[in-house]
Amino acid sequence: MEIRPFTASDAAAVFEVHRRAFDGRTDESRIVQRVHDADEAVVSLVAVVDGRVVGHVLFSPTTVDGHGEHVELVGLGPVGVLPEHQNAGVGSSLIRRGLAICRAAGADAVVLLGDPGYYARFGFERASDYGLGNEFGADEAFVVRPLHDGALDGVDGVVTFRPAFREATE
Repeated sequence: MEIRPFTASDAAAVFEVHRRAFDGRTDESRIVQRVHDADEAVVSLVAVVDGRVVGHVLFSPTTVDGHGEHVELVGLGPVGVLPEHQNAGVGSSLIRRGLAICRAAGADAVVLLGDPGYYARFGFERASDYGLGNEFGADEAFVVRPLHDGALDGVDGVVTFRPAFREATE
């Protein structure tokens, strides 16, 4: 398996990966498409097996009310893997590589809305324990992964995702 940066020529394959990974729903595919169209992707990676895109992960900027330039939080998601390639480490590899790139680029922490049990393996914890909420009102499913010691010291507030996350479900 090769993991490499997303390119524009991957767009159709990535749309299909997310559509199939999410049981035919296209909300996640539209989020990826809109974030890329707005040139707002921080990290966008594809997993390729035998020349075919089988997985994708997106990291995009978020903001925390009242903290502006003081903290750089990145939102993880969506992450999708074709059903026939799930449970083979593709998603985990994409997430780990993306987290490493975000850390190397100077991001302070990564947030996401997802299954807290699944994401705990990557070091994610309940965001509300750090004083962080989100614009969608989720609690248990909203998790954060600090990328260095003290990353979230003195940071609290409501995290806002890119407009594509709201637009995709409208």
